[in-house]
Amino acid sequence: MGEKTWGSGGCQGGFDALLAQWSAAGPIAYAEAEYFRGAGEQRAAVWAEGSLALGPLDKPTKKRFWRAVSPVSQALRRLGARRSPGEDEFEALGLDRHRTNEDWISSAC
Repeated sequence: MGEKTWGSGGCQGGFDALLAQWSAAGPIAYAEAEYFRGAGEQRAAVWAEGSLALGPLDKPTKKRFWRAVSPVSQALRRLGARRSPGEDEFEALGLDRHRTNEDWISSAC
């Protein structure tokens, strides 16, 4: 990913190269978030046409931050997500309906 890195977490082990390859067919994002009691951290990046187009963006502050500038919101916006007043892109797409990976997996079955 050039000079930009994910630090200790995120997209490592060549996964970024795979995402770049997949993005030749259309833009693709990698996003991760971890929260506890409203505070947390996010990381995100977007690849398009075979290369990194946005990021990597990193907010590992463990503090609250304005949702509109969060890494995940910026990545979703780059993919074309649009929000209404009072919500962010994550909510606009309905991605807030589950809070854990297990809940997402259960809903797909």
